[in-house]
Amino acid sequence: MIKDLFGTTKAIIAMAHLPPLPGSPLYDARRGIAGLIDAVAKDVEALQAAGVDAVMFGNEGDRPYVLRASPAGLAAMTAVVAACKGALKVPFGVDYLWDPVATVALATATGAGFAREVFTGVYDSDMGLWQPDCAGALRLRHDLGRDDLKLLFNVNAEFAAPLGERAIERKAESAVFSALADAICVSGPMTGQAVETSDLEKVRRRLSRTPIFANTGVNIDNVAAVLGIADGAVVGTHFKKDGVTWNAVDRHRASRFMDVVRRLR
Repeated sequence: MIKDLFGTTKAIIAMAHLPPLPGSPLYDARRGIAGLIDAVAKDVEALQAAGVDAVMFGNEGDRPYVLRASPAGLAAMTAVVAACKGALKVPFGVDYLWDPVATVALATATGAGFAREVFTGVYDSDMGLWQPDCAGALRLRHDLGRDDLKLLFNVNAEFAAPLGERAIERKAESAVFSALADAICVSGPMTGQAVETSDLEKVRRRLSRTPIFANTGVNIDNVAAVLGIADGAVVGTHFKKDGVTWNAVDRHRASRFMDVVRRLR
């Protein structure tokens, strides 16, 4: 799947973080949708110039996060992705935090090749009790005629702790077996914080034939160790100016990272 979808091994998916969308507390109504499109388009241009393998659009700016997408937010994100995708020369995906059904709808509306979300489990989270609707998301994918849409399941959610005591490798195995996950993402505790190498190793040993991505905190210092285990990585914060999540993409910083990745391949 990795080679077919991304055209390479050890794929690097770069995040194009959207600024706050309409309806969220930090939304800049003065700049409006045009301002969102302008900011994201610049990041996409920088990421592609750096040589990333894919781009994933995510509404990272919508703090505090919600567990169900608002109509205004989902419509605005669809508009931004639709406006920016024409400039893409690499595959793209989407992620609407933290709503898997909305994510599938967004992917379908924009023609994305893949989507990432927390699809399974129950969590004690910063957003309250969190119970994703995996069945609803996959049924929607089928009903909309997008069985080709690849779904990346984040099995240890950021900003949250799982209810229950199943080991991460058991949850990953179950997500593939019972929830039809196409790939597994393993995260650190928060955006920009590193994945535990031991968690990646446990999932890799359990799932030898399923693609596995390190989902947070991958940087130029740990990428060799990460790609020694995982099939790829999702990178957001490290590509930003000064390594700050909310800054614009730093093309030179991203280019240095991708130079290392190419040598590792």
